Amino acid sequence: MTKVLIASNNSGKIKEFKTLLADFGAEVFSLKDMGIDTDVPETGTTFRENAALKAETLAKQTGMITLADDSGLCVDALNGEPGIYSARYAGPDKNSEHNIDLLLSKLESVQADERTAHFVCVLAISRPNHPTHFAEGRCDGQITNERRGDDGFGYDPVFLIPDKNLTFAQMGEEEKNLISHRARALRQLQDKWTSWVGEG
Repeated sequence: MTKVLIASNNSGKIKEFKTLLADFGAEVFSLKDMGIDTDVPETGTTFRENAALKAETLAKQTGMITLADDSGLCVDALNGEPGIYSARYAGPDKNSEHNIDLLLSKLESVQADERTAHFVCVLAISRPNHPTHFAEGRCDGQITNERRGDDGFGYDPVFLIPDKNLTFAQMGEEEKNLISHRARALRQLQDKWTSWVGEG
């Protein structure tokens, strides 16, 4: 079984990856599982650059195949904010509740049909002395006026899928994993998994 390190300390994200990677024949490890306390600075200007920074840094450090993602919420009425700053939108402490509060306050006067948004996920998979590979997924939706639902993490309580009339936080894990940006990126990755992970 292939051992894969997920370059994240986000427990919600790790849980999603373990579920989504179950069919890959991969044994998934988090940074915590490996006793790694590295926080790779996200100094890139794009999701792709930040994903690559995390994957390549930790692959070199550990010698393991490393999967990193950089994902975020892009709101059209805010010119793409919070974008690559999604996790730290309200400050460096990466507090999801504060991030949502700031987002809703900025959209307070924006009408429902203008609250369009999308989640983006860029995955980077790296192994020492090999080129880094990428996969990308996107999920379109709208921002609600208030939080709805108790599941998920991050901006999930305010990200609505209009044709289901449910936020990500109102969906069960199984339903969310059929349509989420991360799931779509992983499906793209799955098509190339054997050649990428098995190369060399």
